[in-house]
Parts: sequence; structure tokens; C-alpha cells
Amino acid sequence: MKKRRGIFGPSKDEIWTQIANDIDGEFIEGGFWGEDVLIYKHGEWQILLDNYTVMMHTGTVTIPTTYTRMRAPFINKDGLYFKIYREGFFSSIGKLFGMQDIKIGDPFFDNEFIIKGNNPEKIKLLLADAKIKELCQEQPQIHFEIKDDEGWLGPDFPEGVDQLSFQFTRMIQKFS
Repeated sequence: MKKRRGIFGPSKDEIWTQIANDIDGEFIEGGFWGEDVLIYKHGEWQILLDNYTVMMHTGTVTIPTTYTRMRAPFINKDGLYFKIYREGFFSSIGKLFGMQDIKIGDPFFDNEFIIKGNNPEKIKLLLADAKIKELCQEQPQIHFEIKDDEGWLGPDFPEGVDQLSFQFTRMIQKFS
């Protein structure tokens, strides 16, 4: 086991346990069938970090894609909603047919990302923060959004409470 750790580094469980200790959170192992989750609680609110895998079918080949997801409920006083993700083949076609894509005035960001939302001015203010843009740009695949809830499989939030969701394609291997 020690030799394996030397080659591959610490396991996800070790990393997430350390993160939980560093932030005074809790790491809950899901066991064989369950999902591992890292929980940070602040008052009545909690931030969840987990992984989930989607099986992508391409003809006769099935490819698993693992995502890391961070979710945090919050009181959305302004009713702001947005989705930010990297531009791809299908979104490029969508833009040709008039799909919404908010431009923020940053040529690199405007070319690399699709931005949808219900209040372009507030979204531009959010993305005026250099650190937020930098964090988005560091991720090869990202989906960052405010959404109402998790759909029919997820929890229902009280009126006025929405969810900030950030997901990217890979597992967190380090925390700095």
C-alpha cells in the first residue's frame, strides 16, 4: 500500500479527509454503493462537495466521465440566474441560431465561454472579479450556475433559496 501511495500519491479519501480537517468540515465515506461527500456547515447552511460519474455512450464504447461538484444553497434576493460553461461544438452551432450568449467585454472570456442568464448587467459585475474569471479559466471543462433546485431527484429548497453549483470534469486531487 505504501508503494502504491508513493507512485500515485494520496487517495481521494485521504485528500478529502485532510480538506475536511483544514476547513472544520466533515468527510463522509459512502461505502461501496454510496457517494462520498465532504460537508462544510456554516450556521444553518451547508456546502457539499462530491463526485459523480456519467456513462457516455459512443457507438459500441461506453466511457465513464467523473465530475467533481460543489453545491451551496443561498437566499437569492435578486432572483439572479446564470449558466457559464466552455464553448463547444454544439454551443457554437447554437450561437449561429441565436442562442443567448452574454458578452462581458473580455475578449478571451467571451470567446472561450458561453454565458446565459436573466440579468446581463449583474452577471457582468460578477465576472468583473478577476479571481472568479481566473478560476473558471483554469478548468478545462466547467459548468457554473445558479439554479432553482436539483430537479425532481433533488431536494426542494424553501421559497427564495436557490443553489450555486460548480462542477468540472475530474476529481480534486489537491487542495491549495
